[in-house]
Amino acid sequence: MPSRRILVTGAGGFVAGHLRPLLRAAFPDASLVEMGGQGAAIDLADSAAVAAFVASVSPDACIHLAAISGVPAATGAPDMAWRVNVLGTLALARALQAANPAAVLIYASSAEIYGRSFAAGIALDETALPAPMNTYAATKAAADLALGAMAASGLRVVRLRPFNHTGPGQSAAFVVPAFARQVARIAAGLQPPLLQVGALDPLRDFLDVRDVCAGYVAALARADDLAPGAILNLASGTPRRVGDILADLQHLAGTNAEIATGATLLRRAEIPTASGNADAARETLGWVPAIPWGQTLADVLADWRERIRHED
Repeated sequence: MPSRRILVTGAGGFVAGHLRPLLRAAFPDASLVEMGGQGAAIDLADSAAVAAFVASVSPDACIHLAAISGVPAATGAPDMAWRVNVLGTLALARALQAANPAAVLIYASSAEIYGRSFAAGIALDETALPAPMNTYAATKAAADLALGAMAASGLRVVRLRPFNHTGPGQSAAFVVPAFARQVARIAAGLQPPLLQVGALDPLRDFLDVRDVCAGYVAALARADDLAPGAILNLASGTPRRVGDILADLQHLAGTNAEIATGATLLRRAEIPTASGNADAARETLGWVPAIPWGQTLADVLADWRERIRHED
């Protein structure tokens, strides 16, 4: 779709940093308007401020990334997670409808919302029932479902449900960069050869963040071909054992550190295997993961090798 003004929320975050160049390449004539980061400092929990800002911008499209992201962050601040992830998202959607009813909203949902449905032990497609198991997943599921209901009243929304994604620039609050940071520090002699980890046996479906961003761009480009409220998984379909990812990072760094399980790093409820079926995204968007997993790990490790040079 030809977009003149594309609003990106959460513009200061990890994903937006990778999304920005892809949007500029795909929509060279469009203006990018950013909320967060170096863009407008709008509190998503302030519905009046959101409405005023969106009215002033009147975007043709919005990619909504802003959120209290990740399980630990939402668990630690549940009230804020509900305000931002649910009420903030609904305020944004209503503001878009009021400012420009034809605007397209690309909502970054999460495969975390499937929760207990992963107990089926198969790669889940978009027909799987949301069954969240933590605050983050519950807030994302609530917003996802509410936006689907708003689609029935005219909201042009596409709900993308990406599985775990990582890449350069991600916070060490997430598992792959948490491993990479420790491995890089050990390789550099900055910490003893002991890795603090959580559960290593779960299998998870991992993607490169740059592939996820390509999915967001493809959904925006083909929004006119998608029904309002469309749901699409973004997944590799290949579950990877968390412990094997750690072993691969150690191999890349040339380390052989001892592994210790930290009680604070373990989740109470852990699904053994979580993987997704992204056939619908392939068929409707032409989207498939393109970046080899080995490259993703090498890039994350290289990123942390550079970042630890500037740590205190």
